[in-house]
Amino acid sequence: MFIFASPNEKQVIKLHDKYFKPFISAEEIDEAVSRLAVEIAEDIGDEIPVFVGILNGSFMFTSDFVKKYPKPCEVTFIKLASYAGIKSSEDIQRLIGITQDLTGRTVVVLEDIIDSGRTMDEVHRIFENEKVKSLKIATLFFKPEAYKKDYKLHYVGIEIPDKFIVGYGLDYDGLGRDIPEVYQIKKTEHMINLVLFGPPGAGKGTQANYLKDKYDLVHISTGDVFRYNIKNETALGMLAKSYMDKGDLVPDQVTIDMLNAEVEKNADAKGFIFDGFPRTSAQAEALDALMNSKDSEIKAMIALEVDDDILVKRLLERGKTSGRSDDADEDIIRNRIKEYYEKTAILKNYYSAQNKYFGVDGVGSIEEITVRVSSVINSL
Repeated sequence: MFIFASPNEKQVIKLHDKYFKPFISAEEIDEAVSRLAVEIAEDIGDEIPVFVGILNGSFMFTSDFVKKYPKPCEVTFIKLASYAGIKSSEDIQRLIGITQDLTGRTVVVLEDIIDSGRTMDEVHRIFENEKVKSLKIATLFFKPEAYKKDYKLHYVGIEIPDKFIVGYGLDYDGLGRDIPEVYQIKKTEHMINLVLFGPPGAGKGTQANYLKDKYDLVHISTGDVFRYNIKNETALGMLAKSYMDKGDLVPDQVTIDMLNAEVEKNADAKGFIFDGFPRTSAQAEALDALMNSKDSEIKAMIALEVDDDILVKRLLERGKTSGRSDDADEDIIRNRIKEYYEKTAILKNYYSAQNKYFGVDGVGSIEEITVRVSSVINSL
């Protein structure tokens, strides 16, 4: 097992070829186990139950549970096998069965996790011939989205999404059972997500076009996204326009929702180049939260650095053909450059604190600058 962590992010672990992110803490698990123990004890009363742990996964849950159970009880185990890698197998095998007489006893099956519910078929087959007084099912983790059976689950510790997890008895091909917390699989750890910055005239758009082709990334320009949504009168576009028509700033959440839609459209992308967003530390935090929800992260902020006088010269030259009035006035150009530095100073500090800020010399031929930017990306 390998653990990766930076000073500003939670630990990510690698088991075999897969990466997993922190999901449920040891404290949350302990609280859920304690609650189940109290709930079951109150339900059963003074009767001495037989708790049946389902091996291998429930060994840790069963051990902690019976230590917290406040009344006398008996404990035994059965062993079933249903997982191959990270997918639940259709073939449920009984490897170790019940060896004691359970006639007239109250039996509580302790499962570590119930997803599709296939193991419930075998569990009920096992106990239908045991003449038990009652059979109850308790599971620490439950995936309601994946559950396909009609069997009643009497006690549920924590409901979770339908994503593969490891830790606290659960494994990925043999590894991870010993971890006291629960980790959730990361599906998109391979993505290269960049924030591309540069003052007006730095050549940011040109570099974005080269980089997206070279690394097969999706270029998301906030300006283009706004124009698309407003032109096509999407719900988000109309919402943004309602603020703009009143002269108000469009709330960050509206912009984030637009970006989220773009990311969702390209769910299989190898990564994204964000151009024009974020502009503030609050927006940077919102973008981090968005990427985290996709099991990914911003890898780097790459800022093209060009001397002010060169920028002014470039923009004045561009203004001869662009038709943009703000490219034809030197005072306006210098004010735009000044505004850029004021806004990006905060972001430079934000990403520098995460060791993700990279300044790149933006002077030279397009090819030379592309080589410099590519060296940064390759180093990631």
